[in-house]
This record gives sequence, structure tokens and C-alpha cells, in this order.
Amino acid sequence: MAVNDNEAQILDQWSHRLAQALQLLDLDFDRELILDLAGESARSVTHAAAPITALMVGYAAGLAAGTGSAGSKESSAAAVAQAAGVALQLCEHGADGGPARSGWADTAQ
Repeated sequence: MAVNDNEAQILDQWSHRLAQALQLLDLDFDRELILDLAGESARSVTHAAAPITALMVGYAAGLAAGTGSAGSKESSAAAVAQAAGVALQLCEHGADGGPARSGWADTAQ
């Protein structure tokens, strides 16, 4: 999901303020990946799937990367990319079907 320069600036400022408020001072993430993921889940599933998908991918990435200073920026970015890849694969099938239809066997679990 492409954003114009004004939206990008607003998102950068908001992300910075939110990261400070949540005490995530060294947070660095791929904004375009998250926006693409949210847009794709909204299109292929339902509009409300966008924030739920972003939350769940972030949570899964946090679990995979570890907590606090235990995880590096590289491991955090890799965890986000892996979790987003799983979510995008599910988006290919919309709300039905896909690799998680029969359980966890072929997903990150």
C-alpha cells in the first residue's frame, strides 16, 4: 500500500510518538511491509482483518525474536518478515482454506 509523502511523514511521526509511549525506543520496522500486509488482508479477507493481522504478526514476531535486549534488530526484522510471510500466504486464500485450514502443521507453530 503506497502512501504519499505527507502520509509517510505523519506515519513516521506517529510511529515515533507511539514507540516512545510504549517504551520501544530502538524499534525499527519495515513500514511498507506492514502496510502491504494490512492492505492485502483487508482486500482478501475483510476490512477488519487489517488491524487484527498486523497485531498478530507483530505478536508472533515478538515471540520469535525474544524479549528486551535479547533480540537484535536483525532478528526482529527477520521475525517480522517470517510472520508476515505466513499471513500473506493465508491471504492468498481469503477467509477460507489455505495452509492453516487443517491445523498448525504447516505454519510457524
